[in-house]
Amino acid sequence: MTIEFRLANMDDAETIARYAADMALETENLTLDRQRVRRGVQAALQDPTKGFYLLALADGTVAGQSMVTFEWSDWSNGMRWWLQSVYVHPAYRRRGIYRGLFEHLRQKAAKEHAVCCLRLYVHRENLGAQAVYQKLGFQETQYLLYEMDLPRDR
Repeated sequence: MTIEFRLANMDDAETIARYAADMALETENLTLDRQRVRRGVQAALQDPTKGFYLLALADGTVAGQSMVTFEWSDWSNGMRWWLQSVYVHPAYRRRGIYRGLFEHLRQKAAKEHAVCCLRLYVHRENLGAQAVYQKLGFQETQYLLYEMDLPRDR
């Protein structure tokens, strides 16, 4: 199996949206509005200030993905990259796909001198993902994550 990595483009929007919705259902038992997710993916692909997607292709088929979004840190005078929408299709798991995606992103971040940190969040019950992230060198932080949903029509 040949694994290649590339940035996503608009032709990948449907696959990325499907994988993001599948990941939410699998890891958090959340059923997302797939059309809304597709519009969100398309918005990110059209506007690079929102982030980017890196894809892993196994023999030409999208096997995995990770989205990167940006957060400026005044404390560090640097950009934090948030890894999101991390997903590897079940048929390709345990073959080093995510490790390859992560290493590719880590190297890309290292070349960007403004990037000071890689961050991600994981559902507290997703112990498998937590173990993978710890093996890759991530550490649990002292911070809790809070959020507030705002009403909107989209």
